Amino acid sequence: MANADRLRLLKGHLQTQPTMASGSPLTTHVLDTAQGHPAQNLPITLFRQTAPAQWQQLSSGTTNADGRCPNIISRSEFVNGRYKLTFDTGAYFRQNNQAGFYPYVDVVFEISDPGVHYHVPLLLSPFGYSTYRGS
Repeated sequence: MANADRLRLLKGHLQTQPTMASGSPLTTHVLDTAQGHPAQNLPITLFRQTAPAQWQQLSSGTTNADGRCPNIISRSEFVNGRYKLTFDTGAYFRQNNQAGFYPYVDVVFEISDPGVHYHVPLLLSPFGYSTYRGS
């Protein structure tokens, strides 16, 4: 691939990246590393912990063609606390006729400054996954 083509791809990727101006203080992105592309139509549910072992569902959605689930929470709902993103990987694998070992992935994280942006990506394959605090 020529350098000019790489630059065009990078510019297009950067233009689709969520920003604080886009409204959502929390974003996620799921990449299917076994297939080498974003995980489209993967159901995601967001919860906030209200008490020990008690979670309140805040929203749900599915990933788009780019593997993102935009606007999963509004700025006004985003407060300090413990949150959980549940990725329904079993449904995703079934719709893609794949066998998977993990029926779902729960990613639990704490928000200490709701005024900044948090990005929680998921790198997914049928027999493993990885996550990290992105930017």
